Amino acid sequence: MALPTLGKLSLSLLLGGLLSACATLHRPDPVPPPTGLPSTFLAVTGEQALVSGGWWRDLEDARLNAFVETALDDNPGLAQAIAQARIAEAQSRSDRADLFPQISAGLNSTRQRRPSTPLPGGEGGGYSITNSHNATLDVSWEVDLWGRLASLSAAGQADYLAAREQLRGVHQSLVADVVSLYLDIVEARAQVALSEDTVKALSEFSRQVENRVEQGVVSPTDATLANANLSSAQAGLEQRRETLARVTRQLEILMGDYPAGQLITTSELPAVPPLPAAGVPAELLARRPDVRGAEWSLLAADYRLGAAERSFLPAISLSGSTGSTGSELADLFSSGSFIWTIAGNIVQPIFQGGRLRAQADVAEGQRDDAFYAYVDTALTALSEVETALAVDRFLAQRVIATDNAAGHAEDAVRVSFNRYRQGIEPFLNVLESQQRALDSRSATISARSDRLANRIALHLALGGGFDDVSAIDPTVTGNSAL
Repeated sequence: MALPTLGKLSLSLLLGGLLSACATLHRPDPVPPPTGLPSTFLAVTGEQALVSGGWWRDLEDARLNAFVETALDDNPGLAQAIAQARIAEAQSRSDRADLFPQISAGLNSTRQRRPSTPLPGGEGGGYSITNSHNATLDVSWEVDLWGRLASLSAAGQADYLAAREQLRGVHQSLVADVVSLYLDIVEARAQVALSEDTVKALSEFSRQVENRVEQGVVSPTDATLANANLSSAQAGLEQRRETLARVTRQLEILMGDYPAGQLITTSELPAVPPLPAAGVPAELLARRPDVRGAEWSLLAADYRLGAAERSFLPAISLSGSTGSTGSELADLFSSGSFIWTIAGNIVQPIFQGGRLRAQADVAEGQRDDAFYAYVDTALTALSEVETALAVDRFLAQRVIATDNAAGHAEDAVRVSFNRYRQGIEPFLNVLESQQRALDSRSATISARSDRLANRIALHLALGGGFDDVSAIDPTVTGNSAL
């Protein structure tokens, strides 16, 4: 069964260790290795650091580390993903059972009362009671001569491995979400602290302007404008407090806690750690859980297509039954009560109104759909890494630029206010410089936060902490399986 091709760029990956982990799973038509991929990511510049399993620990925040561990233990979404992986594993075992003979034993006892036949002349009659005991051992087996059942069993195993990769993806996404929300809280606290300092400074500034108005040095309009600027800063403070309340509760929910809004964090964003080593594109496709899961789904669809095509062939089944019967339980073990039956059955579909052909067409369409879903997933994975790497340097320059702008704006506040007191500059220049100083300092905090968020996105795009799939065992109950 040949898969669709994608022209110049064939985006499929080698199964590698996953196939060795499931020796009974053999692909019917191997997907070719990746071709047309560059040897390195094009956006890589400068030195890169090795990726550790707990990459978030590089931020050196003990509270963050504790929050991540809590979320991994108590997050309901992760527990749901574990349950889904366990369901897929159990279903794969159920599918595999069809390959083996089905054996069942039975014991049946009956006691029957019925009227007796009268003798000629009317004598006799009444009723009689009979006992019957049966012990049976039944065996049935569909001989998988064409491999249809084996294909369905292999499809179930591939579904399980796809669910396993989905579990890895949920695990990695949860960690990234916790770290992102935590840094959002830290940014919100920093913005609140900046707004509180600004309100204090503008309150003092407004008081000084009102004193000058009382002394008749300046126009009352200056006091009105100063108070308006203060009220605007107070409104901005409340808006930032609102943001802090929202993101705090979101993180509490991720950790499986009641959204009380009482988490304690620092108010200073951490330094940006070194760039992680991106590796090569082909390794990324073999590492990303969503890409690996998409290929396992493709493989499952390919196996189901093979099973649908084999449904046109004859089905061969064998059955046998052995046991004993008697009117007394002791008779079940006598040689004269032993019975047995052996039967074979061959069924060749001849006409079913096009049902089998339609089912095969459906399976083929699902296989093609899974192939293009895999290609789309692989392209998205490559794009996410390239984008995060390219954007990092732009964000770094943005942090520098906004920090310089904030410094110049703060100098402008001091200069304009001194010149205003000397009667050299109008009051509007003071107000404008104050607003620019607040906006620039707030933009600096946001730029630093955006760069950290992009770094988290890069770790997630690279496949998290490059954790080993064997570390996740969905057959163990609870999130501690991770």
